[in-house]
Amino acid sequence: MDREDGWWARIRDRVDSVAERSPARMVLIVFAGVIAIVALLLSLPIATESGEAAPFVDALFTATSAVSVTGLVTVETAAYWSTFGHLVIVFGIAIGGLGVMTLSSILALTISKHIGLTQRMLTAGETKTERLGEVGSLVRVVIVTSLVVVAALTAVLFPRFLTLGESLPNALWYAFFMAESIFNNAGFVIMPEGLEAHVGDWWLNLPIFFGTFVGAVGFPVLLNIQQRWRNPRRWTLHTKLTLSTYAVLALGAAIAIPFFEWNNPATFGGLAPHEKVLQAIVHSVTSRSSGLAPLPVSEMNETTWLFQDALMFVGGGSASTAGGLKVTTLAVLVLAIIAEARGDRDVEAFGRRIPYQTVRLAVAVAFLGATLVGVSTLLLLHLTDYGLDRVLYETISAFATCGLTTGITAELPPEAKYVLVALMYAGRTGTITVAAALAVRSNKRMIRMPEERPSVG
Repeated sequence: MDREDGWWARIRDRVDSVAERSPARMVLIVFAGVIAIVALLLSLPIATESGEAAPFVDALFTATSAVSVTGLVTVETAAYWSTFGHLVIVFGIAIGGLGVMTLSSILALTISKHIGLTQRMLTAGETKTERLGEVGSLVRVVIVTSLVVVAALTAVLFPRFLTLGESLPNALWYAFFMAESIFNNAGFVIMPEGLEAHVGDWWLNLPIFFGTFVGAVGFPVLLNIQQRWRNPRRWTLHTKLTLSTYAVLALGAAIAIPFFEWNNPATFGGLAPHEKVLQAIVHSVTSRSSGLAPLPVSEMNETTWLFQDALMFVGGGSASTAGGLKVTTLAVLVLAIIAEARGDRDVEAFGRRIPYQTVRLAVAVAFLGATLVGVSTLLLLHLTDYGLDRVLYETISAFATCGLTTGITAELPPEAKYVLVALMYAGRTGTITVAAALAVRSNKRMIRMPEERPSVG
């Protein structure tokens, strides 16, 4: 027993040491481990409807898509995977949506009623919590929000599936699976007929809209609103920037997408007026994060694809189930440009000054994200015969963990699928996390060089 305790203690000490020295690398390792476990389970013959083992590339792709809450698939989710496979997928979605590090804190809190310093550091890094003392409160919000929202979505969707003729077990299972997929912005659909058969279904589409929004604004925003819901003026700058930018982007999408698709008979052109209103509402949020699109994206115009490229690239809120650069990153960049155009010394918003370090971080995130998308697009263009419009759409969707597709995912060669696997992984763990994890050393200089301004622009 002492020997076993010593062996376990050494492993625990080693993990704590790695986590303390480089939390970013620990996040990458744990996420990779979870993906490997899910991929292994999906590789079992019991995971497929046919009873044959899935090809490794499809198992790995689906596992990465589930844990990164993306929704891109190389095989049809409803028809290809068995009930066991669906259970594994929804398990991956749940873990990926909460975040592996947040989940570890949840387990520690449940078992010992205490979150250790290492776990607080890891969770703080993932959830963008600046003060370690807030991690416990944030984790509790994550638990309560996840359980309440998923339960509420399940309760709303369950009777709808019953009215559609599904048996009691199927209706409950469909409702729960879709609730997890919606709240976690995962984009997986378990119904054999897909979402396109429910374009005019308000009962099914409105939960997609509300669930996507709650999952995409971010847990720090939900925590702040919960603590100060009676006094919006005291909301943090992060909350105000997230909600205002999210609202502007959603309104813009609700207007622009129907405008571009109004005369397209395969999308908005063939809908009744109330269906057009419904789909404008749904696509205003799903085009940036969840990827649950009742209208066929493959039939949309190239103009719409380009517009959705921008929406997906921005994504949702920080520390949310959504991906992308995050709306606060966009907000900070826009505010910095406005300040520079006006000649202002400081970048300000809502009566607060944004630190220079935050602006620099926003620039770094945007540049790294654009670089990842650019390199991946070049690789896919080289590996496939598809045009730039479809390839760019696919790569941005993978990086932003959105899940929208023009229909080429399943047709990609294995090499291209592996590129998207890496892109989904990097998109979920975060560009800054990847950069920090790959950094060989942290260089803290005591001496600063003389300042000289080069010409810019």
